[in-house]
Amino acid sequence: MKQIVVISGKGGTGKSVLTASFAALAKNKVMADCDVDAADLHLLLHPSVKERHEFKSGKTAKLDKKLCNRCGKCAVICRFDAIHDDLSIDPVSCEGCGLCSLICPVGAITMKENIAGEWFVSDTKYGPFVHAKLGIAEENSGKLVAKVRQVSKEIAEKKGLNFVIIDGPPGIGCPVIASIAGVDRALIVTEPTLSGLHDAKRVAEVCAHFKVPARLVINKYDLNEDISGEIGLYCADNNIELVGKIPFDRSVVEALVRGRTAVEDASEKVRSAIKDIWQKISI
Repeated sequence: MKQIVVISGKGGTGKSVLTASFAALAKNKVMADCDVDAADLHLLLHPSVKERHEFKSGKTAKLDKKLCNRCGKCAVICRFDAIHDDLSIDPVSCEGCGLCSLICPVGAITMKENIAGEWFVSDTKYGPFVHAKLGIAEENSGKLVAKVRQVSKEIAEKKGLNFVIIDGPPGIGCPVIASIAGVDRALIVTEPTLSGLHDAKRVAEVCAHFKVPARLVINKYDLNEDISGEIGLYCADNNIELVGKIPFDRSVVEALVRGRTAVEDASEKVRSAIKDIWQKISI
């Protein structure tokens, strides 16, 4: 079983579009959407949810007013100003440190685990799909990513599948690290802009730090062939294989509007480029 993650140094490079196409091309696989802060792979895979689970992470202070003797010690000690003068607790300001519960002389404050989001196991016409949704303003997306990866790997092992295809989050933060840890290879998707090149370099450095083999693809390469050339030189200088260049084509947008993957419904030149890329990264 091979775990392949598709990542990008910035959003909007076409990462999910490419991942959905791989889902259509690959045989015997499970898909995982690890972009839990802004999940959108489901828009192209059209999942039918079979399992729904709560994701609990972090804690918030809860006050039992029947026990409270209004001594005010908790309000004085709270460095986050989460406890107001009337001794009500603001759940948004509370950082879950638990000091107020420790200092309360009558045990009126307890720490309750947050429901921070949900994760799902679904069926699609392409195969099983594990995805999640982090709640608004919730933290610990790295833990939710780890849960999605754990479940998708368990499904692959149980069913004897060949691939776990992961749609990773953009950037270089905690959820990205959780997405790439222990995978067999990472595919970096970039675009021919200065910011695209800069951010591709950053995420490539993260892959190198964690010793994850990285390959790279340039999406819409023909919009600026000079910078596409610079990206190619960067890959050559840093031993990163440039596995493909996808041309700009309005048929991709039209396919997405119809809720179809690019490899199924875009122009022949786009479909051919994506098929060639999958062939190179799947062996």
